Amino acid sequence: MKAIRFHEYGGPEVLRYEDAPEPAIAPHEVLVKVKACALNHLDLWCRKGMLGITVPLPHISGSDIAGEVTAVGSIVTRITPGQRVVVSPGVSCGQCIHCLSGRDTACRAYEIVGGYRIDGGYAEYVKVPEVNILPIPEGMSFEHAAAFPLTFLTAWNMLVNLAHIKRSDEVLVMGAGSGVGSAAIQIAKLFGARVIAAAGSDEKLDKAKGLGADHGINYTGQDLIAEVRRLTAKRGVDIIFENVGGAVFEKLILVLAIGGRLVTCGATAGHLAQTDIRYLFMRQASIMGGFMGPKSDLLRIVQEMTRGTLKPVVDRVFPLQDAAEAQRAMEDRRLFGKLVLVM
Repeated sequence: MKAIRFHEYGGPEVLRYEDAPEPAIAPHEVLVKVKACALNHLDLWCRKGMLGITVPLPHISGSDIAGEVTAVGSIVTRITPGQRVVVSPGVSCGQCIHCLSGRDTACRAYEIVGGYRIDGGYAEYVKVPEVNILPIPEGMSFEHAAAFPLTFLTAWNMLVNLAHIKRSDEVLVMGAGSGVGSAAIQIAKLFGARVIAAAGSDEKLDKAKGLGADHGINYTGQDLIAEVRRLTAKRGVDIIFENVGGAVFEKLILVLAIGGRLVTCGATAGHLAQTDIRYLFMRQASIMGGFMGPKSDLLRIVQEMTRGTLKPVVDRVFPLQDAAEAQRAMEDRRLFGKLVLVM
């Protein structure tokens, strides 16, 4: 089969479009002919090499996958060849106390398809356990189906499970133009919250408002902290949806309302930040980290996608062989929503 692999760490130039062995499935696995695969920042981190984490090389990235089932293992009972499917990206043991209690992301064996040790969807075929297979919402294209699993699952976990979002909340969504940011706007509106979107351009803010954001802040030309205070009459926001990190993270603590919750899932602008602890205890605030989410949440998300209350956001589509160009576009933040590779 054809695949995009990297044999060494580095920039986008290390990505090779080449022949690779077709995956051989185990009795509990399903072989999927990949039709579309969306990009995530995880793809960039793996390609660059992460301190303390070894990625077996050569490696195939790609966590958000949609396609058609071509073969099933001998003990697979729920899935049949020919089905149009989307892949749930989290793989766990399914037997530990965390998995059995619906907290599979806490499983010590937890991995992400296309992440550090499991080959992903930058290829013509991918294999995954049967439990990771979900039907594509009726009428949805492969490109759009590939654009929602990882980001919507992460955003749902952050807002619903961790921040306990409710109708009266005011929510600040940082990085509103990202895949996870565009998902967060929609989920926050689904729960009736008031959303302030923050992005680096007016064009992205216009698109964010098209998804339901009530207000927008262009942090390249406006004072982010002053604008949040103005929009909330100095009260601050109940929830900060954060996926940027770095110096921005430090400032955001200042605009949490009393009892506010900051939930973070990324550090694209830097992984080190200082915090004035006095603001935390005086405002009774919480800082939480979100990482993916339980498979059961993805079932709820698929239901909302089927109803049309949540919608995947696709910025551009690239052929598989142009994966390096697509990753450069992600690094340059030249996108709103998701970038998708098609086979």
